[in-house]
Amino acid sequence: MVLVHQIKSIHRKKRKRRVGRGGKRGTYSGRGIKGQKARAGAKVKSALKEMILKFPKLRGHKFNPIKEKPEIVNLKKIEEKFQEGEIVSPKTLFKKGLLKGEGKKPPKKVKILGNGDLTKKIIFKNCLVSKSVKEKIIKVGGKLE
Repeated sequence: MVLVHQIKSIHRKKRKRRVGRGGKRGTYSGRGIKGQKARAGAKVKSALKEMILKFPKLRGHKFNPIKEKPEIVNLKKIEEKFQEGEIVSPKTLFKKGLLKGEGKKPPKKVKILGNGDLTKKIIFKNCLVSKSVKEKIIKVGGKLE
């Protein structure tokens, strides 16, 4: 029985040819005469790598926000487009053209800001609202759901 550490190769080891040190290939040994590539330890940067290195690097976590930012709508536009008693939700805002969604889908988060006044009793569903908007809705008699 032969053990793993007793196994020997049948073939002889082939020696690597040392290029660029004289010998059978001549003085230049296939490297040509002069130039960056003829030197020892020549490392040539590719054009693509140089291009990549020229681009500005964005560092830190602040450039890739984890939270999805909400779409913003002002009260002024809601006052123009909605009638009294209607429901304001991301779907209705998208249908009336106040929001840009992805294709045929409305955005997931919508925030309503207090630019403008509210005079109608409107019901707000699935929308984030600022403090000033909340006060305006309650003052008029609308609902937040």
